[in-house]
Amino acid sequence: MAFDLQGWMQPHLLQIEQALTEWVDPKAPAGLGEAMRYAVLDGGKRLRPLLVLATAEATGAHTLDAALRAACALELIHAYSLVHDDMPCMDNDVLRRGKPTVHVQFGQAQALLAGDALQALSFELLTPQDGSVPPAVQATCVGLLARASGYWGMAGGQAIDLASVGERLTEAQLRQMHRLKTGALLLCSVQMGVACGDAVSDSIRLAFERFGEVLGLAFQVVDDILDVTADSTTLGKTAGKDAAADKPTYVALMGLQAAQRYADQLTQEAMQALGDTGLPPERLAALQGLASMVVNRNR
Repeated sequence: MAFDLQGWMQPHLLQIEQALTEWVDPKAPAGLGEAMRYAVLDGGKRLRPLLVLATAEATGAHTLDAALRAACALELIHAYSLVHDDMPCMDNDVLRRGKPTVHVQFGQAQALLAGDALQALSFELLTPQDGSVPPAVQATCVGLLARASGYWGMAGGQAIDLASVGERLTEAQLRQMHRLKTGALLLCSVQMGVACGDAVSDSIRLAFERFGEVLGLAFQVVDDILDVTADSTTLGKTAGKDAAADKPTYVALMGLQAAQRYADQLTQEAMQALGDTGLPPERLAALQGLASMVVNRNR
């Protein structure tokens, strides 16, 4: 029987949305909570939190308390990065998730503070003081998320991206930029899911990490393709902005058809990595479905 990805996703998305609604406090001072909630709630694919939950389930987690906190922490980091990325000092974008960007809606100063507060809240979620998450799991997840979002992760990739406008990067240079800017958080999603599940062997952990690395690159290749093939309404953000800004992309480097073939190749590699875990297929079905969704998405 074919796996029902939508049937699996629906209750998990509801759980993520309810948790984010509860944990992002609307009462933060001077309207800051409103800006934070605007940045996070009611939008986005929630791919990163779904990957955390699917990986935790695949590794036999008996409770998803820790995984749900990790999932929401990742989404907060992702949301903060989008708020800052859209600001005039970076990409200067006015549309995100089908609505005005945070700095357009609330002003630049409030957007900057909202991003800062979301980043801090992500680590607060990972370190509850009520005993619900073992200290070792807390420490592991904090370390993973800090590295994935810092200068050897997302922030470093964004710095390379800004420095590369108008430059002709090699495929290796482009892959490294996206491994940091986009791939690091997607890999972290899988790593945190493993950390929140039952203990697994090194070989299984490494296979999951290969899956996360390849999926992160596939996501970015498809993102580059969509930037030139989809319209702004479908994307929920400004289409064609990479080409307009003369940014290096896989489409610019390879051409559209070659980039599409590369995305398909990466999907096959991701599926192979999942198979290499040796886990029962029914435990991997959600991750396989999410990987297919990454490549076949239209936004």
